[in-house]
Amino acid sequence: MPKVSSVTVPYAAYLRVYEPLGAFPQPERGHWERYAKRERHPSYQDELRRSLADLLPTPPIPVPVHESDDAFVLEVDGVLCVCPWRTRLRGWQALDGMADQWPAPVLDAVLPPVVRRQAAEDYERWLERNPDARPWIRTAIWQVPLNWFVLVADEERVYEKKGEGGVPFLRYRTPMVQARRRVARGLRALKDAVDEGPLIDGLVDVGRWLEEFHPRSYVELDYGGLVHTLSSDFLDEDHSAADVAEGIEALRSGDGDVAGEAYARLVERWRTARARQFAN
Repeated sequence: MPKVSSVTVPYAAYLRVYEPLGAFPQPERGHWERYAKRERHPSYQDELRRSLADLLPTPPIPVPVHESDDAFVLEVDGVLCVCPWRTRLRGWQALDGMADQWPAPVLDAVLPPVVRRQAAEDYERWLERNPDARPWIRTAIWQVPLNWFVLVADEERVYEKKGEGGVPFLRYRTPMVQARRRVARGLRALKDAVDEGPLIDGLVDVGRWLEEFHPRSYVELDYGGLVHTLSSDFLDEDHSAADVAEGIEALRSGDGDVAGEAYARLVERWRTARARQFAN
């Protein structure tokens, strides 16, 4: 296993799907069975550090040359589930959205146009051979998208200030059937109350993504490195899934005032978090 830095990368949160081994065809299933027996598995920080290390050479390598054979591993009630990294695929998809996130001069300085153009051509050829490919992991920078909280419930929230190895974490984990049910219920309430909006669009998108996985999968919302940049007071008081559930229930009962108050709390809380992106 490649040696990685111990420096903490603080700004990414994740939405992951863990599929049971039976969902994978052979020989991939055999690979994950052997992989799960390893004594140590890399963390999300290891994954992110490796990706950032590829940006240091000149010219930078925005997408790994080879696909990762690593995964996150989860065992629930004796059932082994894995969440493949698929770092190469996610790298290509991240490049697609960079033009909307960065001013052109900054983007050209970090990733020259010729590098991005070559990566786009490689992705197009790869998609021709793998038209049904999809990632098991979604990543958000400096925030947790509000539509992600629709998938989980406050009672599934686990916050440890000193988790394994003394590293803090905040995460939610729920069965796939529950996540899909909440998406459907949330969409009905939102569409009955408003015609359109970014929350609806985001929820439709994530709902379609969830439909691509085995029904006995698990969905995990992980604050990842955000716990290292958000204050302990913020994390102690952050019950965003409860606020989202309250807002949706208020919409279902026709109480627009309560729904508006819940949404305002969410927007203000995460506006404060996103502001840290520009703190330096």
